[in-house]
Amino acid sequence: MSQEIHFADLGLAQPLLRAIEDAGYTKPTPVQAQAIPLVLKGGDLLAGAQTGTGKTAGFTLPILHLLSEKPLTPKAGRPRCLILVPTRELAAQVEESVKTYGKYLKHSSMVMFGGVGINPQIDRLRKPLDILVATPGRLLDHVGQKTLDLSGIEILVLDEADRMLDMGFIRDIKKILALLPTQRQNLLFSATFSDEIKALADGLLHNPGFVEVARRNTASELVTQTVHMVPQSHKRDLMSHLIKHHGWEQVLVFTRTKHGANRLAEKLAKDGIPAAAIHGNKSQSARTKALAQFKDGSIPVLVATDIAARGLDIDQLPQVVNFELPNVPEDYVHRIGRTGRAGASGAAVSLVDHEEAKLLKDIEKLIKREIPRVAVEGFVPPAKPEPEAPRPPRQPQQRRPQGGQSRNGGGGNRNHPPRQGQQNRNEQPRQPQKAKPQQEKPQKNLSEAARHQAMPQTPLFAPKPIHRGQRHK
Repeated sequence: MSQEIHFADLGLAQPLLRAIEDAGYTKPTPVQAQAIPLVLKGGDLLAGAQTGTGKTAGFTLPILHLLSEKPLTPKAGRPRCLILVPTRELAAQVEESVKTYGKYLKHSSMVMFGGVGINPQIDRLRKPLDILVATPGRLLDHVGQKTLDLSGIEILVLDEADRMLDMGFIRDIKKILALLPTQRQNLLFSATFSDEIKALADGLLHNPGFVEVARRNTASELVTQTVHMVPQSHKRDLMSHLIKHHGWEQVLVFTRTKHGANRLAEKLAKDGIPAAAIHGNKSQSARTKALAQFKDGSIPVLVATDIAARGLDIDQLPQVVNFELPNVPEDYVHRIGRTGRAGASGAAVSLVDHEEAKLLKDIEKLIKREIPRVAVEGFVPPAKPEPEAPRPPRQPQQRRPQGGQSRNGGGGNRNHPPRQGQQNRNEQPRQPQKAKPQQEKPQKNLSEAARHQAMPQTPLFAPKPIHRGQRHK
């Protein structure tokens, strides 16, 4: 018979236990009970847990404890702990967690991400700093402007590491790792594991402890999953019907595209259902406002793309809807993990067109179960469904100077400019005016894939860092 564990049994400092009690928690979740003692020992850690299991507290609590055990006078713009996350919303929530649990300690923290002005962040970096929570793009912006010094990092956390790789941050992560001291503690947290995550862990972690509280890529047993088969052209009307028929007061809806999120939110508002959309094209202030209104109940429906919704932590969220299935099966697990969190039950409904049948099959193969198909009660499709509106035209982009570098400071996907002499994928190659054999340089005209094959392969990561406590043998 297993003994019941309380936070007081984990060896955390008294100010942290006091803050945990203030937050209303007494017993740690399984991932917290396993991860906290391992982190407190000072070793590296690889932790896998499905979303909603409390992994943020699983690393913020022991980090605060370790920093308090070894108090140092913090320096301006030189943090001791770096927590890297993929999105703006997740960055804000992690830093909020640091403040909540560290309120009786003297540690200072800040959050930095793109989509907002950089000058207030520069001003904050002029003050002492212990813990920095950041998205990779904006962090490298500060490094480039020499407003941030990473030479004092003692603990590195990669949170939602799988999503960072999915979003193409591997190049940025490599740049950041090269700026850190080799002697540090590394913690890698991920909702799912993949071969890429294993490769990242192998190159980053030194003899790590391992925590996995659920079979990887599994959905919570507390989430009831159903599928409604419906043509794409009827989905918006069905969404409106479901909300009204079931009296849903708080529902998070996922769409595949930003345009689709906007159209659905507009349709629901037209039907008298207050709704807001959040995605990468929305300003950070608009996203923050919409999320706050959704949390306080003034807006019952939040429509989001995967990137914007990753990391959203909404207490007791009862309902999630997949307006469209994601292209990547693992994203389905992340989506429905927004409900059924911290022991609460939840429901996830997917609206599936016949063209999405293969996506549904891939999802069921991943989660190793068949999702029940359920007929919708009382729904009468409109005689003339709303036509699919064309996407708004894209704004023309200004041509960058050759070899110029432009940084996107946002916390989402980042479009890296081509290196000097490298072909931009969105431009057609220039045609030579006249054939001049003496000027031909075939190597420069190779496609990027061919050039990559021609280049000597280098290791993905530098040699493993020296682990703290391994200096003397």
